Amino acid sequence: MSMEKVLITVGKTDNGYCAGCDLLPGWVVAVTGGFKELQSEVLGSIEFYIECAKNDEEEYPPVFDGEYQLEYKFDVESLLSVYQKIFTKSALEHLTGINQGQLSHYACGRVRPRREQAMKIVKALHDLGDELKMITV
Repeated sequence: MSMEKVLITVGKTDNGYCAGCDLLPGWVVAVTGGFKELQSEVLGSIEFYIECAKNDEEEYPPVFDGEYQLEYKFDVESLLSVYQKIFTKSALEHLTGINQGQLSHYACGRVRPRREQAMKIVKALHDLGDELKMITV
């Protein structure tokens, strides 16, 4: 039996990140700081939400009764922000074929990429991940 996935949508704020989940209407988490802090807050907040729902005998999505895995979905600005200390603009340009100036505009939210450009970034990072998974020691 496979673990069910729960989609968490991540957005960048001026001072950190925020997250929402379509399965939990009205549920939002925001943190000042980095993505690791957001992940921790999301997990704790979901556990608290479910505990309160159970105590109040309110309905909640049954996926939370079993094992589930949180899957994070980023917009391009948030994705570039999370990994800005790992990937230089030069490295991203090399991976994606998108010039550094344009990537900078995306990263700071001045310009939203067209779907084609966003998919180019996502594909390049997925391809890199696939290559990294092939490395053995």
